[in-house]
Amino acid sequence: MENIDHKTKRLIQYYKRITGSCDPVKIAEYAGIRIAIMPLGQIAGNYILLKRKRWIFINDNIPLDSPLFKVVVAHELGHALLHRKENCAFIKNQTLLLTSGIEREANLFAAYLLISDDMLQDYIGFTKEQFCSCTGYPMELIEIRMHNITATAIKT
Repeated sequence: MENIDHKTKRLIQYYKRITGSCDPVKIAEYAGIRIAIMPLGQIAGNYILLKRKRWIFINDNIPLDSPLFKVVVAHELGHALLHRKENCAFIKNQTLLLTSGIEREANLFAAYLLISDDMLQDYIGFTKEQFCSCTGYPMELIEIRMHNITATAIKT
């Protein structure tokens, strides 16, 4: 059986080749996954399979041009592609810390989608804090991405 690292990388390579992009919004659009912006209270995002249609809901208090928007869409896209029949919520400031299997897998998907090997090369010599400051991505995302790399490109 295919492990989650391999499956994640394979899916990202496929969609990057087909769409020419690692933008989670473009990939969702290509995959027929609808994105709706609406008030969600304390929830940053949510993936739902509704009447055989895949939906990603994003909290309307997250600016569309913010790095957090990309992180939440990428996380929910991970659910949509990896866990099609599971309904999942991204709870701001908590989901990247959750340890359930499907949340870890969605986080891994988001980390690999948003932080490519080329991006790591661009930031070689930077600390994790500097990387996060430059990209706007949360520390947990780079830590997830770096966890599986043996020769780290970014200093700890």
